[in-house]
Amino acid sequence: MIQTTTKLYELLIRSANTLQSPFLLFVRVYWGWQLAQTGWGKLGDINKVINFFTGLGIPAPALNAWFVSGLELVGGILLLLGLGSRLVALPLSIDMIVAYITADREALASILSAPDKFYAAAPYTFLMASLIVLIFGPGKFSADAVLTGRFRGKALKESRLTWHKVPAV
Repeated sequence: MIQTTTKLYELLIRSANTLQSPFLLFVRVYWGWQLAQTGWGKLGDINKVINFFTGLGIPAPALNAWFVSGLELVGGILLLLGLGSRLVALPLSIDMIVAYITADREALASILSAPDKFYAAAPYTFLMASLIVLIFGPGKFSADAVLTGRFRGKALKESRLTWHKVPAV
């Protein structure tokens, strides 16, 4: 009975592990696209964003509006491609936390008392997607994985060549 349970559990783990990279691809592509569209929309009506930031009391509202809009556009594209994924996921996560603090303070305050308000707020899904990529990486189906594989392969070949050239003592 224990062996059967162990084998079934191991099968579950192997099956779930095979879904990790496709899941990360889905998260990156879907939410990267959504972020890019959001950034593009903000850049398309930057004065509205500047006025919104001014109303929230954000310091240097014009500078921050341009920065956030560009971060969301470029960051969304990079997430979609899986290029510099963890590097871009960090500022995107911070951006969404700041969005909660400044624009969705009530939702943030209700994280424990009324969690439905917290996860219904606009920054929630962007924050979760950014945190997933930050913590788990972009997965195998990403530009990061391709580049890392190439560099590791080159470094491995060079280390083998160097090892063979070392004179015996």
